[in-house]
Amino acid sequence: MSDLLVLGIETSCDETSAAVLHGAHDLRSHVILSQDMHAVYGGVVPELAARAHLQVVDDVVGRALDDAGCMLAELDGIGVTAGPGLIGALLVGVCWAKAAAYASGVPVVGVHHMEAHLFAPHIEDPAAEPPFVALLVSGGHTLLLHATAWGEYRLLGRTRDDAAGEAFDKVARLLGLPYPGGAPLEALATEGDPARYSFPRPLLASSGKPGATEALDFSFSGLKTAVATQVAELEANGGLDAERAHVAASFQAAVNDVLATRAAQAVERTGTGRILVAGGVSANGALRRELRRRHPPEVELFHATPRLSVDNGAMVARTAAFRLLLGESSDLDLSADASLPFPGLRE
Repeated sequence: MSDLLVLGIETSCDETSAAVLHGAHDLRSHVILSQDMHAVYGGVVPELAARAHLQVVDDVVGRALDDAGCMLAELDGIGVTAGPGLIGALLVGVCWAKAAAYASGVPVVGVHHMEAHLFAPHIEDPAAEPPFVALLVSGGHTLLLHATAWGEYRLLGRTRDDAAGEAFDKVARLLGLPYPGGAPLEALATEGDPARYSFPRPLLASSGKPGATEALDFSFSGLKTAVATQVAELEANGGLDAERAHVAASFQAAVNDVLATRAAQAVERTGTGRILVAGGVSANGALRRELRRRHPPEVELFHATPRLSVDNGAMVARTAAFRLLLGESSDLDLSADASLPFPGLRE
């Protein structure tokens, strides 16, 4: 890969992040500033998120440039998340990137947030490249893709309702855990018995056989409802405190069973012995262990370290570099799009 020097900016939700990447793997700087005010509300408040991005984006990008020892005019490009995400939050990053591009004469590239997650493991591991089955699991999205090459993706399945990360956050809140709920719930689950409660595995019963022709879709709303019902029953009986860890473990086991089963079905269907898992939920150690358990050693499993699993500017820079090498860039009328289509995705 050509040694492009690219700045990546990420403001799609509640992390303000910027990174400078040289080539495909030389991460010169990486700054992530997470917003903590949302914990009070148990979820991200879009208007507060946008205001917080606006307050700190100058400092975050400035720190990334300083740490990398470069100026805007020395860059080969500026990548910015243009969607999907919270529209107000996205606009902060997009407007900053366009202004910087105009002032410095550097091209700007609007990046798709979920395609950027695909590139995150490759920054740390050069072997994490297509072809592979991609399991993209985050707070807002759950997608199963077959990546035959960078930029060429076939949709195998998507969530029909809640995303996996959203289900983690909602169940964590039911159990009285802080937001964001993924890490606290995983920690609590280590103290519980995952077989104590038999929570449903939505959609697996009707399409659970590898080689099935229907879409390998996901659904987590029914599972979330089943957990809410169980928690309400335990609360009514005064038994929730004693069972909290068991509920967490049983819920996590159900989600990971669904995700790992779908990944196994995708490997069977595509004949691709390589799995890449990315997005915030990919930081869940129990999920990675379950994926590893389901497959023989010759099936390769790729994932990023936690710092590149969350929303971050490094993955945006890496994706922008790929697009720049294809000769692609965005005009200065680039705008944020909360439902931006996934580039190169066919169904």
